Amino acid sequence: MKVAVGQFSPSGRLPENIRAIEGLAKRAADSAAELLVLPEESMFTSDLVVGNIREEATAGWPQFVDAIAELAQRFGLTVIAGGYEGMGAANRPYNTIVAVDGSGTVIAEYRKTHLYDAFAYRESDYVQPGDGTPVVVAVGDFNIGLVNCYDIRFPEFSRALVDAGADVLSVSTAWVSGPLKEDHWETLIRARAIENTCWVLASGVASEDCVGRSMIVDPMGVVKGSLGDERDELIVFPLSRDRLAEVRATVPVLANRVLGKAV
Repeated sequence: MKVAVGQFSPSGRLPENIRAIEGLAKRAADSAAELLVLPEESMFTSDLVVGNIREEATAGWPQFVDAIAELAQRFGLTVIAGGYEGMGAANRPYNTIVAVDGSGTVIAEYRKTHLYDAFAYRESDYVQPGDGTPVVVAVGDFNIGLVNCYDIRFPEFSRALVDAGADVLSVSTAWVSGPLKEDHWETLIRARAIENTCWVLASGVASEDCVGRSMIVDPMGVVKGSLGDERDELIVFPLSRDRLAEVRATVPVLANRVLGKAV
């Protein structure tokens, strides 16, 4: 299955971002990709949003999902993208990833579990966390586990997705730059691939504040395609189930695992 990982620099305005996504979706479809993975905050960048984020999320989320559905149907591919969904019980929006298939049908929604309360930032001040339920969705011959940015720092979260059947991790991020952050990013993405012997599709926002560096990593941790800080770019690569089976036969860590299993 050919997949595409898109990278761009979302503004604070939904219409501008939909136009950018449209361009990436067209290029993905022209490359015969069946899946397009886009960043966290594809809907809008929270720090740039015009107005109150709570109000903008409530009004904008249905418009965002409808627009993604229209693009997915028009170009005949599954699209995974992040935005801010309505209001939770704590009067804060969720940071949500939506997956829409080529018929324009929403096939999954995942609300971010681990909020970015680190490096002197507090996402929990304006976002409500989800309940932590792993979300895995079938796309073509693969099962895609949905991961949102800071979630990638928690290995047990990715393992829960793999235990739920995922053989690909789709990671949508707005990875903030800073000392060692770029090193952490690549190390974490490759580590999740290696320890779970799975494909990883990592899409990042590229902006003044975020590192970009989107990449596709195979189940042995080999980077098969990557970007730098380009602000409107795409990686396309064919995922292989044969490669997945080969690595899992060579390094059967999932089968050999003891911790958490009866012995």
